[in-house]
Amino acid sequence: MAFPAHDLPVTFTTATARALGLHTRDLYQLRDEGELVELSRGVFRRAGAPPPSLPDLLAVAYRVPSGIVCCVSALAVHDLTDEIPAAVQIAIPRQHRPPKITYPPTDVFRFAVDTFELGLSLVAAAPAEEIRIHNAERTVVDVMRLRHRLGEPLAFGALRRYLRRHDARPSEILTIARKLDVYHPVRRALDIASAE
Repeated sequence: MAFPAHDLPVTFTTATARALGLHTRDLYQLRDEGELVELSRGVFRRAGAPPPSLPDLLAVAYRVPSGIVCCVSALAVHDLTDEIPAAVQIAIPRQHRPPKITYPPTDVFRFAVDTFELGLSLVAAAPAEEIRIHNAERTVVDVMRLRHRLGEPLAFGALRRYLRRHDARPSEILTIARKLDVYHPVRRALDIASAE
């Protein structure tokens, strides 16, 4: 074997292991011996590493490095819903081919290239490992504009919960809504939620 598991990065892909000189056969042997945990097809984590706080999101981030966690998955991370997402929801640029990921279950949204990274932020999915995620404001706007697909109760509930936060920035929601061309419906929803 080329080197022991502790010489591998904490989380890595098969391609990374190969680039480091580890043969695929040896990689799967380390997995079978319990030295590595396979988070998703082709994504591994050293068994002795601290457990990730968001293992499914971490796995999908390694599978789709250009993706951004969005919609219900982002709402859950930002504590804007009590709903547990049935699948990891990620956004990719519209011209990219959607990845085929069976585990963890994944829903892919295709967003316009020019606003794709609008509201981009990072969140720790494991110690010293951050993943790309839309910030709370962008996420609220996204679930409002996709409410026909995600459900109006979810969208309006997220908006109301966001407005109760001490760090709420309704003006930032409107700025993002304008850039995503949904200013008027989001403005109406904000006015209604603020009056409640």
